[in-house]
Amino acid sequence: MAEWESGLFALPPGVDFAGEFVAGFLERMASQPPEAIARVTIYANSGRTLTALQQAFDDHGPLLLPQLRVITDLGAGPAADQGALAALLARRLQLARLIDQLLRTRPDLAAGHSVPELARSLTGLMIEMQSEGCGPEALETIDTGDHARHWQDALGFLRIAAKFYLTGAQVDRPARQRARAEMAAAQWSRAENLPEAPVIVAGSTGSHGATRMFMQAVAGLPNGAVVLPGFDFDQPQAIWDRLDAEGEDHPQARFAPLIKAAGRPRPWTATRAPAPDRNKLVSLALRPAPVTDQWIADGPTLPDLLPACEHLTLIEADQPRSEAEAIALLMREAAERAQPITLIAANSGLIRRVVTALDRWHLRPDDSSGQPLHLTAQGLFLRHLAALFGQPLTIDRLLILLKHPMTATGSEVVGSNEARLQARELELHLRAHGPAFPDGSALRNWGSKGDGARKAWADWLAGILDRIAGFETDRAPRPLPDRLADLRGLAEALAAGPDGNARSSALWTGKAGQQAAAIMDHMAAHAAEGPPMPPADFTALLTDELQAQSIRDDVEPHPLLRIRGPREARTEGHGTVILSGLNEGEWPQPLDPDPWLSRQMRRQAGLTLPERQIGLAAHDFQQGIAAGQVILTRARRNAEAETIPSRWLNRLTNLMAGLPDRRGPQALADMRKRGAKWLVMAAALARPDGQALPAPRPSPVPPTPSFRELPVTDISLLIRDPYAVYAKRVLGLRPLNPLRPEPDAALRGQTLHGIVERLLRTKPGPDTPAERLRAEFLRITAEVLEQGVPWPAARAFWQARMEAIADRIVADELTRLAEGHPQVIERRGAVSVTGMDFRLTAKPDRIDLLNDGRVTIYDYKSGSPPTDKQIAYFDKQLILEAAMARRGGFDALGPVDVAGIRYIQLGGEGRTHGRQYSPEMETQSWDGFVRLIGAYLSGGAGFTSMRSPEKTSYAGDYDHLARYGEWSLTDPAQPQKVGDHG
Repeated sequence: MAEWESGLFALPPGVDFAGEFVAGFLERMASQPPEAIARVTIYANSGRTLTALQQAFDDHGPLLLPQLRVITDLGAGPAADQGALAALLARRLQLARLIDQLLRTRPDLAAGHSVPELARSLTGLMIEMQSEGCGPEALETIDTGDHARHWQDALGFLRIAAKFYLTGAQVDRPARQRARAEMAAAQWSRAENLPEAPVIVAGSTGSHGATRMFMQAVAGLPNGAVVLPGFDFDQPQAIWDRLDAEGEDHPQARFAPLIKAAGRPRPWTATRAPAPDRNKLVSLALRPAPVTDQWIADGPTLPDLLPACEHLTLIEADQPRSEAEAIALLMREAAERAQPITLIAANSGLIRRVVTALDRWHLRPDDSSGQPLHLTAQGLFLRHLAALFGQPLTIDRLLILLKHPMTATGSEVVGSNEARLQARELELHLRAHGPAFPDGSALRNWGSKGDGARKAWADWLAGILDRIAGFETDRAPRPLPDRLADLRGLAEALAAGPDGNARSSALWTGKAGQQAAAIMDHMAAHAAEGPPMPPADFTALLTDELQAQSIRDDVEPHPLLRIRGPREARTEGHGTVILSGLNEGEWPQPLDPDPWLSRQMRRQAGLTLPERQIGLAAHDFQQGIAAGQVILTRARRNAEAETIPSRWLNRLTNLMAGLPDRRGPQALADMRKRGAKWLVMAAALARPDGQALPAPRPSPVPPTPSFRELPVTDISLLIRDPYAVYAKRVLGLRPLNPLRPEPDAALRGQTLHGIVERLLRTKPGPDTPAERLRAEFLRITAEVLEQGVPWPAARAFWQARMEAIADRIVADELTRLAEGHPQVIERRGAVSVTGMDFRLTAKPDRIDLLNDGRVTIYDYKSGSPPTDKQIAYFDKQLILEAAMARRGGFDALGPVDVAGIRYIQLGGEGRTHGRQYSPEMETQSWDGFVRLIGAYLSGGAGFTSMRSPEKTSYAGDYDHLARYGEWSLTDPAQPQKVGDHG
C-alpha cells in the first residue's frame, strides 16, 4: 500500500465498522487510479461483514470494487495434492463410529452423553486443534498424573482419534485454512514472494489460531493492513500486557497476541466513537479480575457519568413477557419516527416474543437468523416421526401426526378439510373408548362403522399404523442408512395420504421442504460412515442437522427494524441498539462441558480455555453498548425463579453505584427511570381498556324442571358442588377424557370392579374350596388386567396387590356367600319420587339377598371408604340405594327390608367395612333427599358452585367454567335465573 502505512489498525466500539472501513479505504486510495482498487484483496471475517462492506461500497456510488473474500475461504475448494474437501457430517459420523466402539467396552465414559453429542463435541475439539496447529503430538505433552481416571481414559481415546483425524491428507477446511496461513506466512517472509497487490483483513478478532496467523502475516506485509473491530483505545498498556497470559473471558483478550506481534494498532480513521466517555466507563467496568482495586484507583479519573450515560437506558422487567413487550414498543416508536433500530439478542425465545408482540401492529422485523429448520412444519413433522421409533404409539402422538399440516397433503381422494374432520371424529372416539395405544385393527373397526370416506381414510391410516407397529420394538442399534430409509418412507407415506403421491405433497415443497429434502439426501449420502444407532441417538442426530439450518421468510420485512445475533454487533452495533436478555445463562450463554479435556489439560496441549467463548461474547457486548443510543434490557424473573444479571451489566451498575463523585448513582437512577417509562407503557398496553370485574360466585337457577332423572352417585355431588351437577345434567357438558390415558385411580377402580363382577358371575357357592376360589380370583384378575390395562408396569403392580389381599377377599367372600347370595350385580334400578316428575336411578355394585329375606348393599372401593360421619352428611349413595330397595326399585328384588350397608375395599388389606345403618337413618336420609331435590326442581335453590366442599383443595371438573379464583369460598352466592323462564 503506497499511500498509507501498513500494519495493524483498528476502529473503536460503536462506529459503523463497514462504513468507516470503506471510508478509510477510499481515502487512502484517493490518489490511485480506479483500477488500483480492483487489485486490492479484502478478507472479511464473515459473510455478514462481507455483505455490509459491499453495501458500504455501493453507498459511495459507482466504482470498481476490490476483491472481497471471506477469510475462511483460505481453506475452501479442492487442493491439487489433497483432493476435495470432506463433508463435515461424514467426518463427524466417522468419529461417532470410533466413539461407539469405545463405549461398547467402556460405557462408563459416556457420562450421560449420547454418541451424536459426544461426536459433535469431539469434532469441535479436532477442528480447534487443526486451527491452532496442534497435531496428535500435542496430546503427548499432557501430564495426567494428577487427574482422575476418567480424564486419563479420555486422553487415551483422544490420542487414537487424533491420529485418525489429524494425520494423512488434509480433507477438512480448518486444516487447509491453517496450512494456507502457514504457507502465506512462510512465503511472505521472503521479499521475492511478497504479493504485488495490497491485502487487507477487515473485521476479524483473530479468535482462531489459523486466522490469527494469517492476520499477523498480512500485518507484516509492506502493503498489508489488518483493521480490528471494536478496539478499546482507552485500555492501559499494563492491562494489555496481562491479557496475553490471562483474562480469556475479557472482551479484548483476542487482540493481545496480535498487539504483541505487531504493536499497538493505529486508528483507521479519525472518526471518534459516538459515546467516548461511555466507552471509558465500560472499559473500566470490564477490566480483568481483580477489578476492585482498579475501580478505586481509576474510577475518579472517569468523566462525569451523567452526560456520558444520557443516551443509555436500563429496562429491568419483572418477566420475559414484559421485557419483550417493552422492546416491541421501542421498535414501534422507532418505525413511527422513521429511525433504524437494531435488537441484538442471544435468546431465541425472547426473539419470538418480540416478533409476536410486533405482529400486533403488523410490523415484521428483519430477523437475520430466520426460522430454524427444526421448528418449521417439515422439521417438526420429521422429528415427530423419528420419535415414534422404539416407543408405543399413544393417542396424543397419533393426533399430533394426523393434525399436522403435512399429513395427507398429496391426496386428491381425501382433501385436507376432510382429513381434519376425520381426525377430529377419531379423536373423540379414542378419547371416549380407546384403546390407549391405537393400532391398525382398532382403526379398521372404527372405519367400518362410518361412511365410504371414513372407511377409505381409516383403511389408509390403519396401514400406516401397521407400519408404525413394526417400529415400536425397534430399540436396538440399527444401521443408520436403514433408519433414514424407514423415516423417509414413513414420512412420505403419511404426507401422501390415501392414494396420494409424496412428490405432490407439501413435505418437500417450498423453501423449508426443499431444505429438509436436501438434508435428508445429505445424511443418506454419508450415513454409511456412521455407526449403528438406537432411535434416541438417531433422533438427536437428525435434530442437530435440522437445527443447523434456518429459513428466511419471503415476506418483505420492515426496512428499519432489525434483529441480529450478538456476533453481528460488530457490523450492526451502531445507531440505536437494544441489548436484550442480559442475564446469566442468556447472554452470556453457559459454557458446554468438555467431556474430553479438563482446563489444565487444554492449557498443556496449547489449546484455548473454554472461557474464550465468554470473552468473545463480552466483545460483542462491548461493541453493542458503545452505540449512540443504547437500551439494555433484562427480566428479573423467569417463570417463578429469580434471574442473575449478566456479569457485564452487574459490573457496570456496581461501578456506577460506587462513583458518587462522578455522579454515577444519579446516572444509574436516570437509566432506570428512562427504562421504567417503557415498562409502564407496556403494562398499560397489556391492560384491558375497561375495568375487568371478577366474576361473582355462580348460583344459576335454570327453568324448571332442571332434569327429570339423576343417578344416586350424583347426590353427594349435588350436596357438595351443585354447580357441577348443573353443568353436567342441565348444560350437558362432560369433560373430555385425556389424550394420553394413564393407569390412574379411576381406571384402577373400574378394573377392580370388573374383576369382582366377573368372579361373582361364575356363581361361587359357600362350599367352594377356598384354594379353588382364590385361584379363580387370580386367574380372572390376570385376564381382566391383560384385556383392560395395556401398561405392563401397572399390570404387574396391580396383580401383585390383588395377590396380597386374595386370601382376605376369598375368606370374606365365603362368609358373605354363607349369609346369602348376590342377587343384583351391576344392574340398574330406579324409583320415582312421589309428587315430582323425577326419578332416582342407581346401578349398585352388588346387593346380596340374605337367607332371612333381607338384603345387604355393598359397594366396592379401591381407596378408603367413607366414614359414618361422611355418610351422615354427604356420601348418601348406599343409604339411598337402601331406600330404593325398600321401595322396590330393583326388579330382581322387589320391595325388601335392608339388613345393612357395607364397603368392600379392593386395596389396602382387602377388608370389608360395615357402616351404621337403621331404618330411621334411611327414612331421615330419604326425606332429606326429597327436600333437597325438590328445592332444585322447583327453582327454590340455585346451583351454587362449591356449596360445601370437603376440602379447600377440592378441584372439580367445572371450576374453570365457574371461574373459581375470581371468587373465593367465603364469597356469598347470589342465585340468578338463567335461560327462558317463560
